[in-house]
Amino acid sequence: MNFEQLTKNYINGQWVSGKGSSYTLTNPYNDAELATFPIATKAQLEEAYEAGNASYKAWAADTNLRTEVLNKTIQYFIDNEEEIIKVLAVEAGSTFIKAKVEIDLTLACLKEALTYVDSLGGREVPMTMPGKVNKVYRKPLGVISSISPFNFPLFLSMRTIVPALALGNAVVHKGDIQTALTGGTIMAKAFEEAGIPAGVFNVILTEIPEIGDTMIEHRHSKFISFTGSTPVGRHIGKLAGGLLKPVALELGGNAPLVVLKDANVDAAINASIFGKFLHQGQICMMINRIVLHEDIYDAFVAKFVERAKQLPIGDPLDPSTIIGPIINTRQLEKVQGFIEEAKTTGVEILLDSRREGNILTPAIFGNVFPDSRLAQTEFFSPVVSIIKAKSDEAAIEIANNTEFGLSSAIFTADLEKGEQLAADLEFGMTHVNDQTVNAIENTPFGGVKGSGMGRFGNPWVIDEFTETKWVSIQIEERQFPF
Repeated sequence: MNFEQLTKNYINGQWVSGKGSSYTLTNPYNDAELATFPIATKAQLEEAYEAGNASYKAWAADTNLRTEVLNKTIQYFIDNEEEIIKVLAVEAGSTFIKAKVEIDLTLACLKEALTYVDSLGGREVPMTMPGKVNKVYRKPLGVISSISPFNFPLFLSMRTIVPALALGNAVVHKGDIQTALTGGTIMAKAFEEAGIPAGVFNVILTEIPEIGDTMIEHRHSKFISFTGSTPVGRHIGKLAGGLLKPVALELGGNAPLVVLKDANVDAAINASIFGKFLHQGQICMMINRIVLHEDIYDAFVAKFVERAKQLPIGDPLDPSTIIGPIINTRQLEKVQGFIEEAKTTGVEILLDSRREGNILTPAIFGNVFPDSRLAQTEFFSPVVSIIKAKSDEAAIEIANNTEFGLSSAIFTADLEKGEQLAADLEFGMTHVNDQTVNAIENTPFGGVKGSGMGRFGNPWVIDEFTETKWVSIQIEERQFPF
């Protein structure tokens, strides 16, 4: 299978060319052209919603078919793993390690869905009124709108698509056009090969200027799942709220890794290197700030900077590469602008970055002021701010000093203290003696504050993608007062 030929939309079980303007897909490492294709129009998007609405009820009624499709999709990704990893490299700039992580997360998502694929039946609750049996049913919502970003295009798409389909919904999916294959058509091919009925899963290759707010406002769009920037998430939330439509929004982050006075410094450095530089820092959970107790500041900084200098950079197709390209030139130049701006403030430069083609090497700033633009900006790149704290208590206060609240981490030798501090941090997820990039399918994944709302993970995702219905059965004639 030549995945690079998958540049058509998948609508109602058919591969159809877009009818809009032309788009050229390029390799972010060397700007080589991968494919040129017309994007889908608003009218084609509307066809996808009509197809989804017409197909989901029969899909929801057949648990065995849903189970079979999930199992066959798992096998598809296992059989095609090597080639998909290569496409992730040339399309998304994913290094081998990052791409392997993404495939593994995708398989875990599919396998976990098999444990709740039969959750739509009635569950009896304790009887409190004589003669009345009460049951709780889960019903699919209908058609789910799925919108995903470029950075983890496969997993951050499947994280919505898989539970939505497993629970009997249909899906209309739009990934970032920059990753049209790994964030769109490869998944369509997988589900097609697995035997999914026509209309249940639809993939649109398009851009927002072409379709506007159709994915939020369409009458058949019953739930919007969006992963991306906070400004766009706020726009979606405002529109959906006015239409009384539920949403799941995973938005921006400004993840802190806090290293307390008693922490194992070497272990914290190992975690920080991975949690900062995986996928060039282009992950919403990525460590953006490292907050260090002043007593261990110098020792940590010296080793951390030295480790960062040694990270191999280059072509993501080379398995030894750790730092690959930024997704596009516009984003790369934007980050470079932030770096140059930070330098004008007199902040300490522990490691200056350099540009090699479309690769930006690590930039590390020291003694960063917690309220500065540098500390408060999500860079989505290999740029990190290191902040010195006078006490453990001050370090926690600094960590909470952000409008975002997605992921965070604490390093300490006192596990009981670490757990308590973790529970009190103003983030949806906190990891003790680990880094910030974690996703496990039976845990609640999501953020607070400006990082969004809603939770992925089993069983929380069942609440997100179904509606709850109470059915009572009066098994004895009821006596009324009048």
